[in-house]
Amino acid sequence: MRSRGVRLQYSFEAEDQRGADLHNPLFELLSAVRESGSIQHAAASLGASYRHVWGSLKRWEDTLGEALVHWVRGQPARLTPFAERLLWAEARARARLTPHIEALRAELERVMAEALDGSQQVLTVHASHDLALPLLREHASRSERLHVDLRFSGSLDALRDLAEGRCLVAGFHVPPLAEASNPFARGLKPLLRPGRHKLIGCTRRTQGLIVAPGNPLALRSLADVAAAGVRFVPRQPGSGTRLLTDHLVASQHLPAAPFAARGLAEDSHNAVAAAVASGEGDAGLGVEAAAAAFGLDFVPLVTEDYFLVCLKDALDHPGVAKLRAVLASAAWREALAALPGYAPAPHAGEVLPLTRALPWWHFRTAKPSPARPPEAVSSTA
Repeated sequence: MRSRGVRLQYSFEAEDQRGADLHNPLFELLSAVRESGSIQHAAASLGASYRHVWGSLKRWEDTLGEALVHWVRGQPARLTPFAERLLWAEARARARLTPHIEALRAELERVMAEALDGSQQVLTVHASHDLALPLLREHASRSERLHVDLRFSGSLDALRDLAEGRCLVAGFHVPPLAEASNPFARGLKPLLRPGRHKLIGCTRRTQGLIVAPGNPLALRSLADVAAAGVRFVPRQPGSGTRLLTDHLVASQHLPAAPFAARGLAEDSHNAVAAAVASGEGDAGLGVEAAAAAFGLDFVPLVTEDYFLVCLKDALDHPGVAKLRAVLASAAWREALAALPGYAPAPHAGEVLPLTRALPWWHFRTAKPSPARPPEAVSSTA
């Protein structure tokens, strides 16, 4: 393929945009041809003429120096192997860029909000990647005039940002755990302190195996992944889902090697789903909504709680109060119900003591001093 540069641009529109929903005419053309199986049907789905679509594809072939469509008269239009690879590569790149594009969009929206109305409240949130939080941001903006400046990172990185003052609220997730010895306890305990940190109920979500349509390898558990030599798509170190993987592997006494990164670890649920959808991997751990977005199958493994956390003093911040109001609202519960694998937390919007929300949190208490033996009494005759 001839070397070509990439130019990005943005615009201000009346309608909202989610995720990495970036528009490019080439990939829209290729997707339409693949889904419809003919140039004519592709043109109809795009609202364009046959001549326009045919001419556009020819121009793109000239630009790229590669054939994109098998042009055989009387047969359904088929993408060439090059076009298929190009389409899947773009989908994976888009999924990997989603958290970064959402952060850039949030920053641009914040600048516009401040320019248009300096009275709008801004709340900075750094959080583990989650598909419900962008939806929460939209509801906060509409119902409470609260701009949530949302940045995605790993759970541990988000909590470190909170400790270092780079955000006012952080987000992380944990499965229900009873024992005190687990990867979550080792990772989270140094970053959370009872009395200093306050948790806010947010959502409850299901994590499981994201697999190809029809689950052709019949995967039902992580044990199946380890036994079958499946190509597992891992998450990046420091992410809550990576901690969950480590926890499940250790608790089931599985070998760690099948779940280790063989190349680039993905940094979002959508990126894992894109890797499976493109055939780069056979399975990965993620949320059901990501699997649904890519038309993949999902094998539920564990339900976990997603918490927001802030310092105790920040509970009085107007932005935190507005965010809690959104989380407790009926409108938010209704919106969340449409997202596969998600449900409101039992105490959504409520402030939760650390030790109540995380029952596996045990504290070392001082050992009682051994009783002193009675002093010897000397007697004189």
